[in-house]
Amino acid sequence: MSNVRTGLRVLAIGGILAGCALGPTALRSSQVTGATQISFAPSDFARLAGWSGDNVAQALPAFDKSCARIKTQPASAPLDPTATDGNFGAVRDWQKLCREATAVRPGDNTAARQFFEGNFMPVLVASQGSSKGLFTGYWEAEFDGSKTQGGPYQYPVYRAPSDLVPGKPYLDRAAIEDGALKGKGLEIMWLKSADDVFVLQMQGSGRIRLPDGSFERLVYQANNTRPFVDIYQMMLNQGLIPKVQFSERAVRAWMRDNPAAAKELRSKDPLYVFFQELKGDGPIGYEGAVLTAERSLAVDHRYIPLGVPLWLDAHDKYRPVAVQRLVVAQDIGDGIVGPLRGDFYWGSGREAQARGSDFYAEGQYWVLLPRGVASRAVASLD
Repeated sequence: MSNVRTGLRVLAIGGILAGCALGPTALRSSQVTGATQISFAPSDFARLAGWSGDNVAQALPAFDKSCARIKTQPASAPLDPTATDGNFGAVRDWQKLCREATAVRPGDNTAARQFFEGNFMPVLVASQGSSKGLFTGYWEAEFDGSKTQGGPYQYPVYRAPSDLVPGKPYLDRAAIEDGALKGKGLEIMWLKSADDVFVLQMQGSGRIRLPDGSFERLVYQANNTRPFVDIYQMMLNQGLIPKVQFSERAVRAWMRDNPAAAKELRSKDPLYVFFQELKGDGPIGYEGAVLTAERSLAVDHRYIPLGVPLWLDAHDKYRPVAVQRLVVAQDIGDGIVGPLRGDFYWGSGREAQARGSDFYAEGQYWVLLPRGVASRAVASLD
């Protein structure tokens, strides 16, 4: 869904979260990137806090959407091409379960629970001896906008220019906000404020409420291949908003009250995102599947392959909010880096924004591996 998303959820409220020690039995490490390595520790559903209370049938539609892609892959190919030791199994191991998933009656929680418990084994994800990770929230933003410039709608959202070359640095944010693309016919929407455009870019997609009450969906198309600079972190470092008051709402209010300073601050982040219109359902995650509210998770797919179900147990560090539920890895984000990092999709609209904007949690997650795959991995340790 987003190639940019970091934002308030990855501020320096805390550093690398302290880990909890793992037990002596762990599956062989599946991926190594530089000095980062992950391992899996086998578990069982009875030991997953909150499992018995989750309506796991709500996760089946998300899994089915991922299965649509899995079913088209060569059966002998690894589910994750970078997992050279095959800890995630081959595509054929997942295709069989995808077929069985379609036989579960929609909304039948008992049958869905039997499907997952009978076919999968949960394995705890860890890295360098720790299983504690950072989990944040994202959502599909919603804004008022117009397809034509006029009245309060003075801030353009651009489609990708024809001279934009993938991988080659293009005009930076400061130049574009100063009007470098003006008059080229690239405007696809007009919003009410520059910070609306900025937040839309941070989220990577959004629903636009038009003056006639209808909605149009904009989704990520491309970016200008410039480095991302976290201006929210800069705001925190400069004390523009006290740390104890820092939130998305406070940031938006500061930008509205200080438009000149906000423009100067935004110029420090040269990355700029271009959008395209999306007809039909959305938003669409990086995997290509339509995201499911409160059941889709963005991950670093160098470590966790897209399409796999996971059990997430995350507790907000600053609010009495916990997420204990079955999710599916279906998206990525530039701020979602490392094996113990996830971004929970809350859905669309203002309620989802209110719930997800300040979600900052520590927790753990378990990948649900097909039992045959997990058994082979365990046997390989003997």
